[in-house]
Amino acid sequence: MRTSARNHFSGQIAAVKAGAVNDEVTLRVDGGLEIVAIITHGSAASLGLAAGKNAFALVKASSVIVMVDGDANKVSTRNVVAGTVASVTKGAVNAEVVITAAGGAQIAAIVTNDSVDRLGLAAGKSAAALFKASSVIVGVDA
Repeated sequence: MRTSARNHFSGQIAAVKAGAVNDEVTLRVDGGLEIVAIITHGSAASLGLAAGKNAFALVKASSVIVMVDGDANKVSTRNVVAGTVASVTKGAVNAEVVITAAGGAQIAAIVTNDSVDRLGLAAGKSAAALFKASSVIVGVDA
């Protein structure tokens, strides 16, 4: 599958917590990274999501927030992935920041050049990628 989403994670469903309207889906990907998604109960059912099923998660780079020197326990986002900045590519207005997690997974974020400068983002600097569970799209191969 090819998509325009910069962040594509393949793995297995670790858990599905069913709700009346929305379900919480936890996907375990390579390197032990867990991604939490909130999707409609109908979508989870139609995809046949259950523990052990192979699936993937997509997250647009523009939905990823970058944090430095912060406390992950003091933010409301379900997905906080600590790591090290692998690269920063500046454009005219925005920059792409790629963060590598401890297990090797990479997450791309699109942030303003001003944010790159203000946060001192550069290769080798510690940073975290944050994204809401509602920003995660879950899929399965047909």
